[in-house]
Amino acid sequence: MISCLISDKVHSCFVPLIENGDRVMGSSRRILGTLGLLSCLTLSANVPVAGAAVPAGSRFSDVTVKEQARVPFTQRYQAALHGGLVRASNSGISCRKEENREAEPCADVQGGAAGVNSDYEMFYSEVDKDPDTYNSTRSELKVPQGAKVAYARLYWGGNLRVGEQKPPEDNGRVLVAEPGGAYKEVLADTVVGHRSDAGSDAYQASADVTPLVRKGGAGMWTVAQLNIAMGHSAVGAWGGWTLVVAYEHPQEPLRRVSVQDGFDGLLPGVGEAAGRTVEVAGLDAPAGSAGKAGVVAYDGDRGVLGDSLTVTADSGRRVSLSDSENPFNDVMNSTITEFGRSSFVRQPEHMNTLGYDADVFDLGPALSGGAHSLSFKFTGESQGQFLGVLFVQTDARR
Repeated sequence: MISCLISDKVHSCFVPLIENGDRVMGSSRRILGTLGLLSCLTLSANVPVAGAAVPAGSRFSDVTVKEQARVPFTQRYQAALHGGLVRASNSGISCRKEENREAEPCADVQGGAAGVNSDYEMFYSEVDKDPDTYNSTRSELKVPQGAKVAYARLYWGGNLRVGEQKPPEDNGRVLVAEPGGAYKEVLADTVVGHRSDAGSDAYQASADVTPLVRKGGAGMWTVAQLNIAMGHSAVGAWGGWTLVVAYEHPQEPLRRVSVQDGFDGLLPGVGEAAGRTVEVAGLDAPAGSAGKAGVVAYDGDRGVLGDSLTVTADSGRRVSLSDSENPFNDVMNSTITEFGRSSFVRQPEHMNTLGYDADVFDLGPALSGGAHSLSFKFTGESQGQFLGVLFVQTDARR
């Protein structure tokens, strides 16, 4: 069990960066392993360090990398504000051709048909037409007009071992372009979850990008050079990115927002030992509150059943989080949705992401009796998957 409670300190670290954008990467499919940790600064959780955004071509050197197989979920950011949470997301890789004779055509799967990444040769998505990048995708960030960005964090991750093996030294670096802007190199500023096993080589990294998002604002954001592998293997290729943004707007209700992150694997099977619980405290949501919860997860397969997400309020109310696009027994099913629908523009906009989930669910039913804390219980599908981020927004007492 992972218990995520309010922490008043976080550690921020720069991860080494390798300037090798033209290498092809390797990915895999089962959970965590290697962690980058360096030059750690102890910071207040409510005032996280700004992520390193530097011109492309810069290099961080003379750093020590420490690997770690699991990053327990902890609170990254929490605040009470008039405003809320928004996010942008996309997957960085998709199918190119069928490897299993019984698999649905790749084009149909991209349009939403059932299909799993291990049935396809997977190849990078590329939308920027830049010969110096080998993968790039875009997504719309819908910060309301007149709002101020209070906090922004970018998460990215994937599988390094598929038909190829990608170097883990590149995990802590991506290129990011704000709407209408040029690429800037962003470096992970905290521990990088990275776990390798016989079938996969999976990781997640993140960085505080608040200054960059305050400047860039709403619109289409582009993320390139995700360290993920292409090709075909028994576990498949997968990877993507999510930008989570807390904003303030004087005309919106008072809300409590919380961002939790870590990197942990959900083992196949049932029962307490196979599940993971994440606790979100300090909410003080009154009865009848509105709210939402977002989850970033890796290697969830559409049609491979057994994975679920339930939430229990301290008032005793327990509900299953699911919707029309995320069934209760296949909730991590390779989708990027909000309340069961697409809520922002993506390029490309594949409906089946083949292993990347960034979904937002309605918390209203769980808050009918109010809540000071919420307990989120995740169970894994029959082949297991990885958890990376949980972000929560609830109404707050005035």
